[in-house]
Amino acid sequence: MVVWLLGLVLFALCIGLSVALHEAGHMFTAKWFGMKVRRYFIGFGPTLFSFRRGETEYGFKAIPGGGFCDIAGMTALDPVTPEESPKAMWRFATWKRVVVMSAGSITHFILGFVILYLMAVTMGLPNENLRPIVGETSCAAPTQDRVTLKLPECGPGDPSPAAAAGIEEGDEIVAVAGQPVTEWRQMVAKVRDLSGPTQFEVLRDGERRTVTVDVATVQRALVGSEPNNEGNKLESAGAVGISLSDSVPHGALSAVGATFSFTGTMFAKTWEGLMNFPQKIPAVVRAIGGEDDPERPVSVVGASVIGADAAERGIWSIFVLMLAALNFFVGVFNLLPLLPLDGGHIAVVLYERVRDFIRKMRGKAPAGPVDYNRLAGVTMVFVVLGGAIVLLTVTADVINPIRLPQ
Repeated sequence: MVVWLLGLVLFALCIGLSVALHEAGHMFTAKWFGMKVRRYFIGFGPTLFSFRRGETEYGFKAIPGGGFCDIAGMTALDPVTPEESPKAMWRFATWKRVVVMSAGSITHFILGFVILYLMAVTMGLPNENLRPIVGETSCAAPTQDRVTLKLPECGPGDPSPAAAAGIEEGDEIVAVAGQPVTEWRQMVAKVRDLSGPTQFEVLRDGERRTVTVDVATVQRALVGSEPNNEGNKLESAGAVGISLSDSVPHGALSAVGATFSFTGTMFAKTWEGLMNFPQKIPAVVRAIGGEDDPERPVSVVGASVIGADAAERGIWSIFVLMLAALNFFVGVFNLLPLLPLDGGHIAVVLYERVRDFIRKMRGKAPAGPVDYNRLAGVTMVFVVLGGAIVLLTVTADVINPIRLPQ
């Protein structure tokens, strides 16, 4: 339980750091362009302590639930002092304002990439393509349970052909009996038809090696058999005693390309999740009533619980993936063209630029700034709906959180 609580606190701290860096992204880019940043605070509520450096006040507030960066004159309707007026954000070029507004999301994307890169060079990235990489070497159990189709525990005399031949965890099998293999199931199908000494080619630390494996003949259920069926028939099959690795290790250089590729995959999944979000809301409601659905959306609370479960069981790959996924999700969500999100402000700025360009082409003077007061109704609807969804997901994650399977 202590480890679980420490994992929960660690995950929450990582989220807090991510939010702080999000706001720092706005602050640094604003200062870089010469805009005035009045305040940069972590948290909300009463101020615990603060200090001033230059024209900016920095500090911490009592409620560690986010943070904010106060930039003078974010819109032309925001009040500014005569001293602040020359550095008001609305006076700067459109592209500079867009950069500042998107800097928070860009920070999340950079964080997600860095997290995945560090994961790639330490514990490896998920083996999504089922490359035939060895996870563990164990015995080739002589038979298989007819009911569960799971291998029984190895006995002291059971053979371990792969280990005896020198195959190690992390090796990638690239050829069996002279025939190339690129996918785990393809490799298993080839081994299943073999017996006795067979040449295996493995890739280890970028070097191809050839080893001779004495393929054992064991009893396995017929291919295509259904689990938990006592009527399953057994047949003789080749086995070498290895399991599939769920991760792909990378060196410092190869990890760069692999991380870019996996980042693209996570972006696609994040976007797909956002598009499917509305239809999954009923699952959140059912979860409050006690119905489990591992595919339902989770809040920061739910993500922290999953992270704590992963830490308690030492499955740090899940912990790290949750952090990366959360950064990508927040980054993409924040760019949606809806107020009061940064994406909504970006949409307004771009609208003003396009509108004035069209007016210029027609020989007209630029129009005034968009009146945010006229958008207040739409903004309030989104705030209310967003708040309701957050409350709903948090409630579900408190009452019936998604837990890692035992």
